[in-house]
Amino acid sequence: MNGTRDRRDTRTAVSRDERAVSPIIGVVLLLALTVALAAVVAVGAGALSLESPGPTATFALSADGDRSAIEIEHVAGDRIDVESLSVTIAVNGRELSEQPPVPFVGASGFDGTPDGPFNSRADSDWSTGERAGLSVADTNAPTLAAGDSVTVTLAVDGRRIGELETTAT
Repeated sequence: MNGTRDRRDTRTAVSRDERAVSPIIGVVLLLALTVALAAVVAVGAGALSLESPGPTATFALSADGDRSAIEIEHVAGDRIDVESLSVTIAVNGRELSEQPPVPFVGASGFDGTPDGPFNSRADSDWSTGERAGLSVADTNAPTLAAGDSVTVTLAVDGRRIGELETTAT
């Protein structure tokens, strides 16, 4: 500090230039703190999602390789609207070339009509205890045989609600 003695007072007088430094540093620090807090709030608000979590349910999968049949049972949880459901089937890790457009009747790549809520003539709500089934046609690839690994992925409005896996009997 460059101080000079005032004639009238014995206190050290500080030049006017040095007095102004302290408030400027304070203002800069407050601005930096404000910007940092705004950034934290913006990141926190961006991390929050206002979307609904979607339905939660439990399913059981079975596959019969001799009949090329796949059956899915709704074991517990929320009702599923099959109108918003998408089903993806893979055999031995390879997705079928034709996927079931649930609900459906007479879709390409599948034999006959599906059972339960996958049938377009049934109620579109899939609830606990109901079974949905379909048969993979020989024209679909890969074909389903006994011993094959079958994976079924269920999604509602693009959000996966279940991935099931079994070995065909």
